Amino acid sequence: MANFEYEDIGIKDYKECWDYQEEILAKVQADKKAKNGSSDLNRFLLVEHPHVYTLGKSGDEHNLLIHEDFMKKIDATYYKINRGGDITYHGPGQLVGYPIIDLEHYKIGVREYIEKMEDAIIATIAEYGLVGSRKEGATGVWLDAEIPAKSRKICAIGVRVSRYVTMHGFALNVNTDLRYFNYINPCGFITYGVTSLEKEMGKKMDMQEVKKIVMQKFNDIY
Repeated sequence: MANFEYEDIGIKDYKECWDYQEEILAKVQADKKAKNGSSDLNRFLLVEHPHVYTLGKSGDEHNLLIHEDFMKKIDATYYKINRGGDITYHGPGQLVGYPIIDLEHYKIGVREYIEKMEDAIIATIAEYGLVGSRKEGATGVWLDAEIPAKSRKICAIGVRVSRYVTMHGFALNVNTDLRYFNYINPCGFITYGVTSLEKEMGKKMDMQEVKKIVMQKFNDIY
């Protein structure tokens, strides 16, 4: 069991949280250097953000479908960031997780790291009777992944790895206002929809309960 050092930081501005991740990443990298090996420091931030759109370094700006003036009307901000992936949305009611860990310590590569993250989310939503899976050619967790007309994403994943230390992570739609996804092509996809635990279950979900399940599933898988 990994016994991650979780930190629930509530609702926090995206840029402030990004800077905080960078600070922690620098500490883990310094620890690696001091030990001339791997670092057993690990941090796992759990957070909700105010409305924000983020574009990964390989993303296409055309997947943001609105202009700056309209973005102000819907009280959203926009950042180009240093993770992989395309554009995504974060906002209240969405559980965002940022593991900052040394992959060398866990003896896994980037692909396996992402797969473990997907497995933990699949196990989390299974607690609510939902069957999640991977989708060929895409990261994240999907429902009805093999049925194009019904396929919908419930969790997006985008990471950055620097000297084997991770940052950024996953965004699980719990009680998310899904209307905000109408203003982007989520993760670059035009034809697939998005969903949330609230939408699938037909009721508002207990965010603290979801957090507890997420923490347990990540500990179990690592």
